[in-house]
Amino acid sequence: MALQTATFGAGCFWCLEAAMNQLNGVISALSGYMGGSAETANYRRVCDGDTGHAEVVQVEYDDTAISYEQLCLIFFSLHDPTQLNRQGNDIGTQYRSAIFFHNDKQQHIANNIIAELKAENVFSGSIVTEVSPVTAFYIAEEYHQGYFLKHPEQGYCQVIVAPKMMKFRQHYQALLKS
Repeated sequence: MALQTATFGAGCFWCLEAAMNQLNGVISALSGYMGGSAETANYRRVCDGDTGHAEVVQVEYDDTAISYEQLCLIFFSLHDPTQLNRQGNDIGTQYRSAIFFHNDKQQHIANNIIAELKAENVFSGSIVTEVSPVTAFYIAEEYHQGYFLKHPEQGYCQVIVAPKMMKFRQHYQALLKS
């Protein structure tokens, strides 16, 4: 087993965290905050917009079971990377599309995937995903961890997360944990 870490911001972290934790080779996916200038972050401060952090999911994975390229492609399939500082009705820099790379190889892979997606016109608009070096990761409050699994009846989960998870399961069935 070769453990690696990947960090992605794709709007609300509930969707991405729920999907990543279902993948074969993913040891854990934790919701948290990254990319801000403040020396600490919590949900209230991040939502107030005064820390500069994005909601992110930090993924620990076995790269002999799932590749960084696969994680990046899943990341792009679970949100709209053409929306600047928002995802649907979630508006603010904390909802920005971001890949925080942990090494030069990840940076290279992320930039190549973005270039391929642009060349193939996969999205109707320009991809605005930020590709930046990893900074301090602040784990989100406990109630955010596994939120979709704990609260599938919650309104946001029913309207936003559940449809994404259905589409995700259909598209990535071969990569899911049994």
